[in-house]
Amino acid sequence: MAENKIPAHVPETRAAEQRARTDYVVFGVTAAITVFFVGWGVLSTETLASSASNALAWLVTNIGWGFVLAATGFVVFALWLAFSRYGTIPLGEDDEEPEFRTVSWIAMMFSAGMGIGLMFFGVSEPLAHFVEPPPGTVPPYTDEAIETAMATTLFHWTLHPWSIYAVVGLAIAYGSFRRGRKQLISAVFAPLFGQRRCDGPIGRLIDILALFATLFGSAASLGLGTLQIQSGMQSAGWIGGVGTTVLVLIIVVLTICFVISAVSGIARGIQWLSNINMVLAALLAVFVFVVGPTVFILDLLPMSIGDYFRDFATMIARSGATGGDVMNSWLSSWTIFYWAWWISWTPFVGMFIARISRGRTIRQFVAGVILVPSVVSLVWFCILGGSAIRIQDGGADVYASGGEEAQTFSVLETLPLSAITTILVMILVAIFFVSGADAASVVMGTLSQRGSIEPNRWMVIFWGAATGAVAAIMLVIGGEDALSGIQNLTFIASAPFAVVMVALCVSLTKDLRSDPLMQRGEKGAEVLEQAVIAGTERHGEDFQLEVGPAHHDEDEKA
Repeated sequence: MAENKIPAHVPETRAAEQRARTDYVVFGVTAAITVFFVGWGVLSTETLASSASNALAWLVTNIGWGFVLAATGFVVFALWLAFSRYGTIPLGEDDEEPEFRTVSWIAMMFSAGMGIGLMFFGVSEPLAHFVEPPPGTVPPYTDEAIETAMATTLFHWTLHPWSIYAVVGLAIAYGSFRRGRKQLISAVFAPLFGQRRCDGPIGRLIDILALFATLFGSAASLGLGTLQIQSGMQSAGWIGGVGTTVLVLIIVVLTICFVISAVSGIARGIQWLSNINMVLAALLAVFVFVVGPTVFILDLLPMSIGDYFRDFATMIARSGATGGDVMNSWLSSWTIFYWAWWISWTPFVGMFIARISRGRTIRQFVAGVILVPSVVSLVWFCILGGSAIRIQDGGADVYASGGEEAQTFSVLETLPLSAITTILVMILVAIFFVSGADAASVVMGTLSQRGSIEPNRWMVIFWGAATGAVAAIMLVIGGEDALSGIQNLTFIASAPFAVVMVALCVSLTKDLRSDPLMQRGEKGAEVLEQAVIAGTERHGEDFQLEVGPAHHDEDEKA
């Protein structure tokens, strides 16, 4: 990722860049909670698993509706900003050009988003909804189930997640490049609470919640990547049975890799690896498209778009009010888990997107952040998920071949060159995680050290190790269904930050109203209106407006 140039009118950012000063309240409180949690998981795994499960059940039943409303609200808010008069506001100086070319901007933005998620759920989610559609919808294994499966998958992976990212990224970019504030989540709330309070207890609480959410979001991604790499090793015949020892060893190796990456300063190397990974992912998609059910995939593309918009109102209204415990259970495993996961990633992804979007207007920012990745996700799920559905419908029981992490490899085994593509998927998952988690560790260091763009190495190492430890606990408390531990704890950790995001929307709106560009526009409209009224009163409808220098009394007397 290229470094952003810091404008001369941003003294706070420059100061933060020169020296990394640890905020021991933010760091200490979050670190203590993390250490307590990890210790609890090591000493009493069963009680932690039970407590997490009970807490999740209570939260889904009582505040699950809040997540559903908030996620859709972020979509509406982001689109409203793009189409409103605020859409012309630049994220920088009035005459500032975008720092990166559009193609490079889009490529870097997508690499930050959801690489591991697309690899993990690309096959499993459409297939799961085809075999077991959402409660109260359509019968399984039918044409209607295919439509519902693709619509539900796109609901989870297109407008909603990227709107969540866009809201936080936009707030950080606007505050940093337009207003000259620190690159901290708390700094965004200056219009709402005042700068003094943002530097005090309220600001620190916000940064603690952001730091905690980032930690669990990164740990969830590490957990998913670990599960898929383990499954790939089994599929390739490298290991035998499944056990927590293998999972922990994979976590240790991945954690060491991304910590080394984060502290070694080889940013160009990681960018190079990320670009290669994007090419490899494209090659995998093209390969499956060509050797798989090509015509069926092509048919899925327009059908999925139509079904998504047709079912949109129904999908955003799913709640326990009509489905009871069955619907609550489904929501906690799918929709609400996703909203929690995306929200937990917003501090990291938001900061990343903000740093590469300087010079864009709000309208350009929202369009690029939401639409482009949504189109890529559409194509990806139609290729991988469509192939899985076709294979399952043709008689090969991919769904019963193992957990979500194993189904991708089961699909590849039905296609040519499966030995090569299996290794390719494992490489993709590993690099996707390493190239994202190193940046997440740096972001956690930034939040711990008052917005410093280059936090101390010991801080980055600490948060990298903490991410690995939390991921291991997530997998261990999940037991045989390791994914459940990831889902439970991600939701619990993200719930407080969801409230922060709602308040962030209010603060950003207040900030935009006082933007100099908006004030000049309002002043201009007011002056023009007054001039028209005065002209009409003096000359009737036959008058014209002219622009000229102002004449002061002193000039007239002279």
